[in-house]
Amino acid sequence: MYDVVVIGSGAAGLMGGISASKHKKKILILEQLDEIAMKLKATGGGRCNLTNTLSLEPFMEKFGKNGRFMRDALVAFSSKDLQDFMKSIGVETHAPDGFRIFPTTHKSSTIIDGLKNKLTLENIEVLCGQKVVNVFKENDIFHIKTEQNEFLAKYLIVATGGFGYKNLGATGDGYEVAKSFGHSVNKLYPAMMPLLVKDDWVVNCTADTIAKATISVDIKKYNKLKATGDLIFSKNGIRGPVVLDFAREITPLFDTLNEIPIVVNLVKNRDENDLIEHFKINKKAIIMDSLLQIIPKSVALELLKIINIDPNLTYFSLSGEDKSRVLKIFTKTPMTISGSDGFKLAMITRGGVNLKEIDPSSMESKIIKNLYFAGEIIDIDGPCGGYNLQWAFSSGFLAGNLK
Repeated sequence: MYDVVVIGSGAAGLMGGISASKHKKKILILEQLDEIAMKLKATGGGRCNLTNTLSLEPFMEKFGKNGRFMRDALVAFSSKDLQDFMKSIGVETHAPDGFRIFPTTHKSSTIIDGLKNKLTLENIEVLCGQKVVNVFKENDIFHIKTEQNEFLAKYLIVATGGFGYKNLGATGDGYEVAKSFGHSVNKLYPAMMPLLVKDDWVVNCTADTIAKATISVDIKKYNKLKATGDLIFSKNGIRGPVVLDFAREITPLFDTLNEIPIVVNLVKNRDENDLIEHFKINKKAIIMDSLLQIIPKSVALELLKIINIDPNLTYFSLSGEDKSRVLKIFTKTPMTISGSDGFKLAMITRGGVNLKEIDPSSMESKIIKNLYFAGEIIDIDGPCGGYNLQWAFSSGFLAGNLK
């Protein structure tokens, strides 16, 4: 018999177990893979962007309408608390760009090693290779059955994650556990992944990154859906930080749309007037030379080809109609998103256990006493920049804060 069993050894699960060890003596963390924290290991390309420097209110705003649910967890375990905790386990952190916070080593392995040492120090038992196949509660005791064993516990924390990083073993089993206890799970969508486009010209621009690109949906009803950041062209689509953020906003639109028209500003958010002023800097320069100062050559050539403009002409030698077409194609480049590879490449899941069924002050189920949820399994997801990891650690800390 354990005081607490935690299902899942990601950031939320590990923090849940560590937090619970302050209040309960016998803690067990179950992991279906052969190693703990595999998703944490892959986060941020292995660099592990833990959190960021935003204060509480603007941080919650980045999660949209569901962000208000996070308040108690973020107050209980803030960005500063996370950094202090990391320092206590031997992980120094810093914010090299003044916003995103990383371990100074820029290696997720540093964090995982620190967490492993903390688990040992707190006598928290961890069992890997334990795939949970059934969970139920009987006489106020949780029965957690794996393929090999059965474990009993007074408290249960479900921190299994969602379908994000499916190649690292994400199976969505936690959703079935939640449903078995009467919880509803809001529709699940892949989020934070590359997007596929119909536009053939992008294949000729695959070596280039566009800084500060802005993407927005070119449908009046959804034109408030937009994101800004670095964009990278691939052989059949677009990727990069701005695409990861944008993807989580638009995947639900594919419920009703077969494809999604977008417009992309590829000239660092310059509008048409700004672009005219840029061409005025050297009126005798050919269009290509002017554009090369703000956009890669391959992209400039492809867009000029689309509107049939000779790149060796000067901007001011063009007709009024051609000038207008040049301004429009670079400030509002039209593209069409045709889909994605779904959960195969998604880093996180949008959707999850219904927030109305969880007490935000404790992460405890409102349906089943002593059942707690933490991390990605809950219907909360944020953009790139340390938001989701902070939520995982904060919700895990609060879930484990058992009395």
